[in-house]
Amino acid sequence: MSDAPPEAVVRDAVQAYAARQPELRQVADQLVRMVIAMLDDAGINYVSVTGRAKSVASFAGKASRVDAEGALLHPDPLTDITDQVGVRVVTYLQGDVTAVASLLSTQFAVLDDRDMGQETASEGRFGYSSRHLLVTLDADRLDPAYAHLAGRTASVQLRTILQHAWAEFEHDVRYKGTVPDADVSDLDRRFTLAAGLLELADREFTAIRDRLQASMGDQGPAAAGDDPRISGADLASFLAGLFHEAGWSRTDHYSWISGLLLELGITSLEELAGLLGTIDLDGINARMDYRYPAGAVRRLDDALLAVFGTRYIQLHGNAHRVDALTARLEKVRPPQT
Repeated sequence: MSDAPPEAVVRDAVQAYAARQPELRQVADQLVRMVIAMLDDAGINYVSVTGRAKSVASFAGKASRVDAEGALLHPDPLTDITDQVGVRVVTYLQGDVTAVASLLSTQFAVLDDRDMGQETASEGRFGYSSRHLLVTLDADRLDPAYAHLAGRTASVQLRTILQHAWAEFEHDVRYKGTVPDADVSDLDRRFTLAAGLLELADREFTAIRDRLQASMGDQGPAAAGDDPRISGADLASFLAGLFHEAGWSRTDHYSWISGLLLELGITSLEELAGLLGTIDLDGINARMDYRYPAGAVRRLDDALLAVFGTRYIQLHGNAHRVDALTARLEKVRPPQT
């Protein structure tokens, strides 16, 4: 701990942070690309992934905070302020938040994990809901392309889209300082009411998804058009019925893997069902030993890799992930006896 007066500690830390902030912006951009690649590969549904490096003004404000005795809350600001780089993942449903957190724990070392919604609920209140992870990039688990990021730490916020809307609006209103003192209590009550309604809406959205997922496999395919591919909507319905425990994948991913099926010469759900009926899908999933619920498209991806092997890896639509598929190939196939 420095013996310098607090003002000097803050001044020096802010100057040092200002010098490193452009580099941290690049780190944030790279982390966003990493997280998007992880989510896409796992087949987990999400709305958006964004990142930022803390602004110099925000860093200075946080570094200057003091306790009741006037001592700095962050005596070593450059080390103690851990959200210098931040990533935010917004999902549709609460279950997807849990899935993303589980996935990130397989790729990063998690230093801290706080569910702010659960903490608020444990106090018998409604309010801010967001899951906050503090992660560091572990060299042993890093993609070689990102090896230069080893040892970096980042704050990761995980929210549903409704939680995100509440948090963004609440932040915007409160930090503009335009609410008269006489209206603060009523404002607090209204934000609390809105938070409770949004929590209920989140639950209802999950119930809607679960009801649809339970019945989608019974729906027949839509009439075929000029496109020889299985439609993304038909494929989503089919996979929901086949992989009951798997989460929905992103809408565009169903169309993408439908293109891979076309490259394999599979152009109907009947052909796909016949192929998958000959495969031990549960065995493949057990061998993969996921610590997160893999999405429906990832489950199909595993099955196609197990059946077609090198041929699947060499498909045009897989050109961007040859190394990843090659690494997975031995795992999806049963051990040779």
